[in-house]
Amino acid sequence: MPLRTKDLLGIEDLSRDQIQLILETAESFREISTRPIKKVPTLRGKTVINLFFEASTRTRTSFEIAAKRLSADAVNISPSTSSVLKGETLFDTARNLEAMAPDVIVIRHSSAGAPHQLARVCSASIVNAGDGAHEHPTQALLDAFTILEHKKKLRGLKVAIIGDIAHSRVARSNCWLLAKMGAQIMICGPPTLLPLEFEKTIGVCQPASMNPSEARVCGSLKVTHEMDEALQGADVVMMLRIQLERQQEAFFPSIREYFRYYGLSARRMKAAKPDAIIMHPGPINRGVEIDSEVADGPYSVILDQVTSGVAVRMAVLFLLAGTKESEVEQRT
Repeated sequence: MPLRTKDLLGIEDLSRDQIQLILETAESFREISTRPIKKVPTLRGKTVINLFFEASTRTRTSFEIAAKRLSADAVNISPSTSSVLKGETLFDTARNLEAMAPDVIVIRHSSAGAPHQLARVCSASIVNAGDGAHEHPTQALLDAFTILEHKKKLRGLKVAIIGDIAHSRVARSNCWLLAKMGAQIMICGPPTLLPLEFEKTIGVCQPASMNPSEARVCGSLKVTHEMDEALQGADVVMMLRIQLERQQEAFFPSIREYFRYYGLSARRMKAAKPDAIIMHPGPINRGVEIDSEVADGPYSVILDQVTSGVAVRMAVLFLLAGTKESEVEQRT
């Protein structure tokens, strides 16, 4: 079945079937990255523009690698090399890029809703690579892909998401996805970094577009400020970066104080299940959100997340760039 959407703007509006399709397509692309020649002709002749208004290593690089491994032409644009420095608006930038007939525009922007605005004026497919503190859909998809690789399921798993919830687009996208796929989510963070409305707005995973069969498999979301409670019996522990660049005031007394109550250590991990996996979207602040012993330990799948990102973004580009689904079998 096709993805049936022109753009990928967030997880909130995706159906369970659409999420499943992206993950299954990513699985079909996983093997390509293990080949001696990591390139297939699937999107030959297509053009992907990476328009990043915020710093990025993993996301921008993996989108570029994903496009090139599918034989698409990839163009990277950053504010320092664009006409934004001359006062050009985001709309004008997008319209000028649109005039060059790209197939996909991948955008990261500090303003929530920027990708949605572009989607209204561009015929090219728009992919949200992170908009403010709103959503980061491909991060949630690659996280789910990584969990499936290690746990073989999402439904019924207990997933603890811990850290700077208030400023985290990763937390929002993951909560939408994991709840829709039937996981049990425990959100944890300091009271100053966990808004009261979070449970009300994200905890309800039954938007109007969700059909009854999807609603029946919906998971749950609970909020706590106690890290040990969040970790108790967890199958997956997802730590989040403190996003100091989005904070305009002091939300905790000190880094030392934060790690004392919300940093992940080997001692704290004993509360989780013995086979729990540890995740982090990166970049890691060692000794702040997570101890090096844990980040580099045997249950860490942080680098697996980076690997998964290429396969998932290949799947997203493939599904949005207009290639017929039947051609996935002919991609070699």
